[in-house]
Amino acid sequence: MASRAIEATVRGLVQGVGFRWFVSREAGIVGVTGWVANQADGSVALVAEGDADDVDALIAALRQGPPGAMVSSVTVQDRIPTGSFSRFEIRSGSHRGD
Repeated sequence: MASRAIEATVRGLVQGVGFRWFVSREAGIVGVTGWVANQADGSVALVAEGDADDVDALIAALRQGPPGAMVSSVTVQDRIPTGSFSRFEIRSGSHRGD
């Protein structure tokens, strides 16, 4: 079971710049599971679970974003870890969550 789980929303210029692929790559590097999806309002939403330090590293990456992105805000809410994710995946736009 994961030691920390978050639900996050990233706002700014975060669609059309490879942001979901960036998040997926960073999640793989730090070893967290979950998902990322574009939202209809132009934001990017994600859920991530893993070791607390690894989740914190992903949050730090979200605040920077890939080249071409302009992150204006990152909202993070802790949630109860479920351990239900086996990998990190990119989901289609406007996914309703878990």
